[in-house]
Amino acid sequence: MTGSEKSNARILAGECYCRAVRYEVADAFSYALNCHCSNCRRTTGSAFKPFAGVEYSQLRLVRGEDQRMIYGDDTTHDAHCARCGSLLYSRVREGKWVHVAMGTLVDAPTIRPSAHIFVGSKAPWHEIEDDLPQYRGHIGDA
Repeated sequence: MTGSEKSNARILAGECYCRAVRYEVADAFSYALNCHCSNCRRTTGSAFKPFAGVEYSQLRLVRGEDQRMIYGDDTTHDAHCARCGSLLYSRVREGKWVHVAMGTLVDAPTIRPSAHIFVGSKAPWHEIEDDLPQYRGHIGDA
């Protein structure tokens, strides 16, 4: 997708549970995955984190920038709402990309998760019941 195609992408809204933090993101995601690593399970309180990856420039905070709690550094971090604790996104890949927590999207994205990653450390009480590919770690790890 070229820069002009991304700028023409539909804009989706996202927000935390208490609605103190709201963002907009272009529906220009390059990938979407279900991550089962222990860190994603802890930050979401769930069996896995469905996330969609997009260039950081495609995300814009529209409310509550001062209500964010950043866990990490200026380049790579998780952004939570400081009031309700919702994980909104993770800034990754030298800060050039964000992994938007799909559960915080108000609008439905066109992309759907295409695989499960880090199933080698998935919650023992959770059974994956779909036919998506599964990887022990990152994609490509058998």
